[in-house]
Amino acid sequence: MEEVTSSSHTLNFAAEPVDPDDPTSPWLTARKGALRAVHKLLGKSDYTAHAGVYTGGANAVYWVEIVAKRPDGLVVVRNITEGAKRKVPEVTAPIEPDLLYPLLRGRDVQRWGAEPSAHIVVPHTKDTGWQAIGEKELQAQYPLSFAYFNRFKEVLLSRVAYNLLRQGHPFYILKDISAYTFTPWKVVWLGFGARTMKVAVVGRVDGKPVMSNQAMHPFIPLEHEDEAHYVCASMNSAPFECAVRAHTQEGGKSFAQSNILDHVYIPKYDPADPVHRALAEASKEAHEAAAQGDEPRLREIEKQVDTLAAKLWNLSDKELAEIHRSLAELEARGK
Repeated sequence: MEEVTSSSHTLNFAAEPVDPDDPTSPWLTARKGALRAVHKLLGKSDYTAHAGVYTGGANAVYWVEIVAKRPDGLVVVRNITEGAKRKVPEVTAPIEPDLLYPLLRGRDVQRWGAEPSAHIVVPHTKDTGWQAIGEKELQAQYPLSFAYFNRFKEVLLSRVAYNLLRQGHPFYILKDISAYTFTPWKVVWLGFGARTMKVAVVGRVDGKPVMSNQAMHPFIPLEHEDEAHYVCASMNSAPFECAVRAHTQEGGKSFAQSNILDHVYIPKYDPADPVHRALAEASKEAHEAAAQGDEPRLREIEKQVDTLAAKLWNLSDKELAEIHRSLAELEARGK
């Protein structure tokens, strides 16, 4: 175990390998007491996280805003070109609503709340999974959506991701998408650019599952609301936060990506377990408090979440206190 120092001051931290018998394994950094607690959280989770939908560098084609909803049921959309790395023409066109889904982008995900600010045209279904709807089928069933994509055919065919991985498939195929993408409930969090866990539960919007984007929002797909809230509370708790930050290298822009659940263990939700149920209820209350801007109430709920999380991972009061001290030192340092 080694002491961690910085140029400005010495932290009361220690560093040690995850596997004490293998110094080449990933290292953890935290207060000594917190490190002992963190070891109780280590292991592969009972949940699997995924990256959000990846357009292969063509966000400006797939990401759209709704301009109007027509009486005949069609939706007029305009592709979002502002801020796109790859410039494409701005197009306003009617499409069928079937392939249009709410999209989380940028800072749409915060702690205890997620609100889509755009839409994405997804030429896949739960049944086709990672494979896109065939071109003949898309043209026959959704001719306007096919015509929309066809306007950008050259751009879509020139995507690096398409040329490396998807050649021979429909030119509009997406990446990092499967049947799990269409689940009704998702636990999502801000990954890129975050310093702390900002986890939220999002369900269907207007009857459609919400899509997250590959660059910003890893997610856990789930079928049931209570289970989603249980996982969300666990991930927003101080013990989970400490375990993640103990793994995270300082200065990196990528925080808590989908592989974090390969290292930090969340047990499978058991509706018969009172701690699991209490965590789920606390998450629901936290989402309500956050939506109302009730910060005092939210702080009280988060204290309750930490106490319940300590029970979940069998942490003592002393170990939870050490975790709080470790996180406080990181905040004081600005990490």
